[in-house]
Amino acid sequence: MEPCAARESEMAEVLPQHKFDRRSLEDYLNQHLPGFVAEPETTLSVTQYRLGLSNPTFYLQKGIQAYVLRKKPPGSLLPKAHKIYREFQVQKALYSIGFPVPKPLLYCSDASIIGTEFYVMEHVQGRIFRDFTVPGVSPAERSAIYVAMIETLARLHSLNVQSLQLEGYGRGTGYCKRQVSTWTKQYQATAHQDIPAMSHLSDWLMKNLPDNDNEQCLIHGDFKLDNIVFHPKESRVIAVLDWELSTVGHPLSDLAYLCLFYFWPRTVPVINHSSYFQENIGIPSVEELISIYCHHRGINSVLPNWNFFLALSYFKMAGIAQGVYSRYLLGNNSSENSFLFANLVKPLAETGLQLSKRTFNTTLPQTDTAGHLFVQTRTGREVLTRVKDFMKQHILPAEKEVIAFYVQNGNSVDKWRKPLVIDKLKEMAKAEGLWNLFLPAVSGLSQVDYAFIAEETGKCFFAPDVFNCQAPDTGNMEVLHLYGSEEQKQQWLEPLLQGSITSCFCMTEPGVASSDATNIECSIQRDGNSYVINGKKWWSSGVGSPTCKIAIVMGRTENSSESRHKQHSMILVPINTPGVEVIRPLSVFGYMDNLHGGHFEVHFNQVRVPVTNLILGEGRGFEIAQGRLGPGRIHHCMRTVGLAERVLQIMCERATQRVTFKKKLYAHEVVAHWIAKSRIAIDQIRLLTLKAANSIDTVGSARAMKEIAMIKVAAPRVVCKIIDRAIQVCGGAGVSQDYPLANMYALTRSLRLADGPDEVHLSAVAGMELHDQAKALTAKL
Repeated sequence: MEPCAARESEMAEVLPQHKFDRRSLEDYLNQHLPGFVAEPETTLSVTQYRLGLSNPTFYLQKGIQAYVLRKKPPGSLLPKAHKIYREFQVQKALYSIGFPVPKPLLYCSDASIIGTEFYVMEHVQGRIFRDFTVPGVSPAERSAIYVAMIETLARLHSLNVQSLQLEGYGRGTGYCKRQVSTWTKQYQATAHQDIPAMSHLSDWLMKNLPDNDNEQCLIHGDFKLDNIVFHPKESRVIAVLDWELSTVGHPLSDLAYLCLFYFWPRTVPVINHSSYFQENIGIPSVEELISIYCHHRGINSVLPNWNFFLALSYFKMAGIAQGVYSRYLLGNNSSENSFLFANLVKPLAETGLQLSKRTFNTTLPQTDTAGHLFVQTRTGREVLTRVKDFMKQHILPAEKEVIAFYVQNGNSVDKWRKPLVIDKLKEMAKAEGLWNLFLPAVSGLSQVDYAFIAEETGKCFFAPDVFNCQAPDTGNMEVLHLYGSEEQKQQWLEPLLQGSITSCFCMTEPGVASSDATNIECSIQRDGNSYVINGKKWWSSGVGSPTCKIAIVMGRTENSSESRHKQHSMILVPINTPGVEVIRPLSVFGYMDNLHGGHFEVHFNQVRVPVTNLILGEGRGFEIAQGRLGPGRIHHCMRTVGLAERVLQIMCERATQRVTFKKKLYAHEVVAHWIAKSRIAIDQIRLLTLKAANSIDTVGSARAMKEIAMIKVAAPRVVCKIIDRAIQVCGGAGVSQDYPLANMYALTRSLRLADGPDEVHLSAVAGMELHDQAKALTAKL
């Protein structure tokens, strides 16, 4: 936490609470520190490192000589904390064998000199990277910095404690249990409020201690990038700093703590750092770091209890944050932003709980990107692998139970509810971190990343719901994220992101041709501090769900001075608002689509809501709609590709099982051709969808409109044809309830209307193509 080498901007005048008798110190060093009196005519200058959060650290200069002093903080301290002599002892042992630490020079136990015990070491001149993304260097150097760091950690853990003469430095076996107990007690001693997540995490850790809690390596306790000094010009570690928490214990605790920022919640600010730890060019993945570490230690890269050590790291970090804030309240902390740590404890503990429930594969994934025109990011590949595993282990085995629920409750009051197994799967997915994957600001995924994931979830009709990636909520969450006010986000976006409520989108109307959205007649009229909504909507998806609490309604806020595309607005309407009347569910080819809350006709009769419910502003409805209809519709298309893969699987299975005219179905040329044409078509629409996703990533939704419109036409048309072929191969079974093909066809065919009719998209593509051709012709002329 404290630097031994740092930029001058990180040093300032000694804080009042940390001032000591400089002359007394100088006299003591003159007598006991060799070489200190080499320039007797110069005086000792003392400045303080501002980033220190625990033991106050000072930069000493005497002529050309530079030193660093570490001391205990003043005042009342936690038991067993701030053991200055231990730092000096371990650094002395490590320096003697050539391990990169600042050279320890002198330890003083006489508190009368400067008020507490202290030690002095050499000042190491080099580079410290406070930002874990390591800006300002090349990708190659960034990678080399991380590799040097992890190799140094592996070297530390390979040292023999006995040969270092550090017997008794630790307390023997049972390190993990002691850590949980120690940080629990320290948190309880400094807690300023009750945080249930801390208690729950402490209990979980104590109940899930590793079986091999007997490893005895020298560990650092706070090993991370900003506690390391690198050579001024080389990617080489020249000093590891801040050994306050060092002891003898389990090495995976250090490794997990180093990897902690890979899992840092995006809703939590990273203190002292300019950006979140996200994928950056040159930064190795967690699996790559583990592979390098294990190779240098000669151990297996399959790490048992990895979730325990990650959870322990977050518990420890939360405890540290609580201690920092406690010292801030006591006035003996040197960092100016110590007060910020009060708000970190709860989310860090909650993150630890989430990680405790996750399963991890710590080995390097085998990836084959050969032939991929649109390559995923490393994070995208890792998440896709986890989604595939989750689908295989949990979602697909639950299909029969989910289908049976809706068959049994088709005519009951529970027909709009979800079976309990889906709720259990959602909790599991959230615990695994497979949640809200569709929203880049939350997931850190690109549109190309999510396109592959959406294809996977498209293979099962309820999979998107499990990951909180279901329509229409994804589109509505995108709207609120992009255009909602802070109040709207807090009231509606947060519970939607948590999955505690669902929503609906009310745009299409029975009385007008809604394919031309300027026809929409539902009125939104200002009346004082309210808006009054009147109109009829239908095909409002999700209204039947008991958890549907909010509707986004598009209506006319007429302004004769504006163009026809600035006459409409979007407004938030709670479903329980007086005047909201749910008229009837609408079937799709006879199917009610119960899982998604159905599709309803909804009337708004003198519905009054506050003016603060208006999204973005009057006349901004089409602007919002364009933002909403970009990425969200790509998700639909890629899910449809996944559905097509499932259909082709059914077709092939049936073709290999059934015999007609003394040969298997696949042996008939027409069936073989259907299979081949289906494979070609699926790969074609996948590439077109990925092209659209890549365009959104690189140039934005507005400039990717042609690609988006093209795939909206191509995907459902192609997949409808593939389903039709599969039905023919399955015969009568294909249109029965024994196969999902009829339902798949109904839902896919409806996409040719739900995402706007094909004809509108074709006209849009034609217009943009003619415009592009005209520009090219003009350029030639």
